[in-house]
Amino acid sequence: MSLKDQFEDAQVRVKKLPKSPGNDGLLKLYSLYKQATTGDCSTKRPGMMDFAGRAKWDAWNGLKGKSSDAAMQEYVDFVTSLGA
Repeated sequence: MSLKDQFEDAQVRVKKLPKSPGNDGLLKLYSLYKQATTGDCSTKRPGMMDFAGRAKWDAWNGLKGKSSDAAMQEYVDFVTSLGA
């Protein structure tokens, strides 16, 4: 199975998790997904009152420079570690 196939499978499996991975886990999933599918963050940081938007932006921007393949593999590994 190719990495892209594993990544797509992990996207399906993560929706079937028996419990939420918590805020930190969700931010990690979000940032790895965005890095794998979009690449480096190129948007402006959300305003001060957009707490969720800033947290997501910070998590994604923290992966700047990570390759798409590396982000995909880390996403697959993380989803697997969550028991999905």
